[in-house]
Formats: sequence, C-alpha cells, structure tokens
Amino acid sequence: MVDTIGRQIIDAWAQPALKDGIVPEAIPLFQQSGSAHLLGQDLSAEQLVQFMDKAGIDRVMLCAWHRPSRWVISNDTVATFVQQFPERFVGVAAVNLEKPVQAVCELERAVKELGFKALRVVPWLWNRPPNDKFYFPLYVKCIELSILFCTQVGHTGPLMPSETGRPVPYLDEVALTFPELRIVAGHIGHPWTDEMIGVAWKHENVYIDTSAYQPRYYPPQLVHYLKTYGQDKVLFGTNFRQLSWQKCVQQVQEMDLPKEIQAKFLRNNACRAFQLD
Repeated sequence: MVDTIGRQIIDAWAQPALKDGIVPEAIPLFQQSGSAHLLGQDLSAEQLVQFMDKAGIDRVMLCAWHRPSRWVISNDTVATFVQQFPERFVGVAAVNLEKPVQAVCELERAVKELGFKALRVVPWLWNRPPNDKFYFPLYVKCIELSILFCTQVGHTGPLMPSETGRPVPYLDEVALTFPELRIVAGHIGHPWTDEMIGVAWKHENVYIDTSAYQPRYYPPQLVHYLKTYGQDKVLFGTNFRQLSWQKCVQQVQEMDLPKEIQAKFLRNNACRAFQLD
C-alpha cells in the first residue's frame, strides 16, 4: 500500500497513545477492536511517526480530550507532539464545554498560540447533543477563527447512551443555524448512516469521516455515497489507537476505488475541509 499511494494519506481523527489518556468508558471498545494492549502504553511522537510511515500516513489530526471536570489529554500535550513533527501532526483542540467563557478563551489560545486547526467535542462524553446551548459560543468562535468543528455521530462504542449522536435533528439544526460553520462528523453515523448522508448532502459545509470503522465494514450506502455524489464529502479516519493505520489503509486499497476518488477520500477532502497547505 505504501508503494501504491506513497505518503499521500491524511487521517482525520487520531489521538496520542498515552497510558494516562484513557477514557474508562471506551476500554470495552478497545478490547473488542483488538487494540487493548495499547491502552497501557506511552508512544512517543517518534514512535507514532514510525507507525505512520509503515502505513503510508502523511499527516494526522491529533486530538486533545476534555471530559466533564478534567482533562484527559490536554491541548498543551498535543502541542508538544505537533512541535516535534509539524509536517506530520495537526492539532485539534478540546475545551471544557460546560465552562463557556473559559472554553472560548482556551480555543482561541489553542488556535492563535498553539496553531491548532480545529475544535473537537464528543457529545456522548458530556451527554449533550451538538445543538445544546453550551456549544453555541464555540461555534461562533470557530467561524471567527475560520477553523473546523469536529464531532461524533452514530451510536457510542463506549458504554454511554447513544442519543446525542443522532444526526437528525441535532447536527442538522446546528448546520441550519450556523451555515458558515465547517463540520466534520466522525464515526460514520451508524445506525443512522442514511440520516448522516442526508445531512452532508443537504449542507455544503458538512463532511463525514470514517474513523472507528474498518473499511471492510463501511455501510454499503456510505460506500455508494463515497463513490458517487458524495465523493467530495467523505474523509478517511481511523480513530487510532483503536484501529491500526496499516490495516485500515490496506482495506481501503481492497475497496478498488477509482484513483481520483481514492485521492479525494484519503487526502484531498481533508486538505479542503481543514484548510491544510
């Protein structure tokens, strides 16, 4: 796969592999995905790049995590990875959603001082869907800073309620209220994949990323969307460390996508959505 594509792949959703950066609710998901052995490990920036090189991954959107009451992986921690390999890692900020003034200030710091390119909020972690009032100041700030908003859609693999991941009505309402906001909805949206495809088709600035799903298990309707009228709206993602970069890249090749569509899926759509050089 590396010989076929070269280093032309961008992963829209990954996180540092740190033994302290664990969300307990997600441990069963990692066990079922065969990656639980990584939960107790620290991987350095150099080690992550080695994994990326083996799979042909050029750049990774590296995500911070904040849950109610505390940081899991701070923006400053992610920034240390980015600073070591600025051509390989792109910072995606997290904030304390329930402290809106602090959250807006922290987002601005992450973008202006740390150089981050996006904000990510995982709704199930807060038990608040994306049309909740706590998100709205952040949406305005994302538009002001011209950065992307990343979120999660679909059921929750972690042991938490799934309702916050419904694309309709929650994400649809956000896109209607903030049409200028660029949104990447991660994790496909299953079992509401058709809803997610409908929202992405309806709204110019809404994208889907495939993180947390091995390509051989993508829903058929998503594959059809990717190959046809949604070829500019779907981004490759893994949710590393849950899923192996090498395995996901190999399975994309097995999909036999037309060369132009494969390039859009693996790189070009992410470059446009995240406004990467």
